[in-house]
Amino acid sequence: MENTSTAGTRRDIAVPGTILGIGLGGFADGILLHQLLQWHHMLSSTDTDNIGVRYYSPDTVPGLRMNTVWDGLFHTFTWLAVLVGLGLLYSRVTHARGRVWRSRALWGWILVGWGLFNLVEGIIDHHILGIHHVRTGPYQAWWDLGFLVLGALLIAGGWALQRGASLIDPGRPS
Repeated sequence: MENTSTAGTRRDIAVPGTILGIGLGGFADGILLHQLLQWHHMLSSTDTDNIGVRYYSPDTVPGLRMNTVWDGLFHTFTWLAVLVGLGLLYSRVTHARGRVWRSRALWGWILVGWGLFNLVEGIIDHHILGIHHVRTGPYQAWWDLGFLVLGALLIAGGWALQRGASLIDPGRPS
């Protein structure tokens, strides 16, 4: 049977950890897929989208400028999510901060948040709106599906990791 103090501790950091994970997952997506690999930008598939957004080709200077603005708005959202997550975590963890940062509970919730980011962003932007895809081309559907599968695996792994966390009381001195 689960110790209620352990469950309470995990709940105390569940929301901040999940919000941190959403922000960090968004950063990983934006930095790796948008900037380094340049597989897509926020509006790079609007020539085939489902909502009729004007097409901004990332292969032209004006199109890349508009995509860069929307990538910046996306990064602003992820940055704010990280700040909110950190603020909530700081307000809830008054002692033993080092132990909390090293805890499986916090990192499990961060993975859950990252997975939620992948699922929500993937379903909305890739499938419902169709404004961009993980990687366009002949295997586009497989890349988009893989992104969703990765999200589900991150959620499952994060959930398991935080469930197995040992007791850390963030409100008591260590």
